[in-house]
Amino acid sequence: MSNTQITRPLFDQVMVPNYAPLAMIPVRGEGSRVWDQEDNEYLDLTGGIAVNALGHAHPELVDVLTQQAKKLWHVSNIYTNEPALTLAQKLVANTFAEKVFFANSGAEANEAALKLARRFAFDNYSKEKTEIIAFYQGFHGRTFFTVTAGGQPAYSDGFGPKPADITHIEYNDLESLAKTISDKTCAVILEPLQGEGGVLPIDKAFAQGVRELCDKHHALMIFDEVQTGMGRTGELFAYMGLGITPDVVTSAKSLGAGFPIAAMLTLTKFADSLTVGTHGTTFGGNPLACAVANKAFDLINTPQMLQGVKDKEILLRDLLAEINNEFAVFKEVRGAGLLLGAVLNEQYKDRAKEFFLASAEQGLLVLVAGANVIRFAPALNISHEQIRLAMVKFKQAVKLVTEQ
Repeated sequence: MSNTQITRPLFDQVMVPNYAPLAMIPVRGEGSRVWDQEDNEYLDLTGGIAVNALGHAHPELVDVLTQQAKKLWHVSNIYTNEPALTLAQKLVANTFAEKVFFANSGAEANEAALKLARRFAFDNYSKEKTEIIAFYQGFHGRTFFTVTAGGQPAYSDGFGPKPADITHIEYNDLESLAKTISDKTCAVILEPLQGEGGVLPIDKAFAQGVRELCDKHHALMIFDEVQTGMGRTGELFAYMGLGITPDVVTSAKSLGAGFPIAAMLTLTKFADSLTVGTHGTTFGGNPLACAVANKAFDLINTPQMLQGVKDKEILLRDLLAEINNEFAVFKEVRGAGLLLGAVLNEQYKDRAKEFFLASAEQGLLVLVAGANVIRFAPALNISHEQIRLAMVKFKQAVKLVTEQ
């Protein structure tokens, strides 16, 4: 049993009310299982919103964190450190990138990417080359710059004047991009799969068209892989399956498998614009975070793990199809790898939260992506047996909602 004085009502007393957490309070986890204060067990298909790529309390991650904690916790960027350089070396060796910038969150990685694009254009083209093109329903973080770049005004309205020269267009609409982009555009930022925007995957032809238009207008193609990176789609990074190479890729979430860390990956010719003093972070490249991320990288970046993600996607899709054959609640299941979204049909439109709550009552943790999509983002190493058990629980949750 956990501390009985720590209860859900305490949240409302002491925390800023920008979240509305469930009544249950998780206190420990192991792999894809979580236990609450009353020792109730749950199967976790949220992965901490696509963060816990190797589940909870992975023994090898616990070990490397413990070992690093006995050495260096923090040194700031007055110095470099061995775990950070080792991780950067792995990222460069396994991606298109030649240079890495470490931060603490996806928002910070995207902030760095957008600042890089503006600075590179300023240094090499014109001070008027400032436009950033982004996409409706996109999500790039909660700093004011990144939340404005995200295409969901409800997240950015009400905070005063927004950063200028950000243009939004429809996702997967190449014709619209061709009409909008110009030589004043410094960057196009997009996700290879819009996670928060409804688990909407990119069209391969669209991705290739974006690459061509960015080349034509000397604009940086920024791929926000905060949610898709590090094996989530069955590739180390999703761009690898699209036949294109971005100019910048951002990563976070699964990069540290639960420990806060982020990275911006780019080429030397772009990175050279961020000279000493132009950008920085106190905690970025923290030795503890980088030590954990190093081990997570080694565990994730294997043919067995990445192929396993693709195999588990097939299993999860098949089981969701069986549920849908019986209850007819989904219009489609979309996404890639272990980032899937079950889109509710017209009969159950905007009722995703009901399925979310019913699942928790059955001992299953899932996510939503807006009011109309139930999102699944389990640990990459979840077992086939746990997926089957999770879908038994989810089927019962669906039954309860449909019988209301």
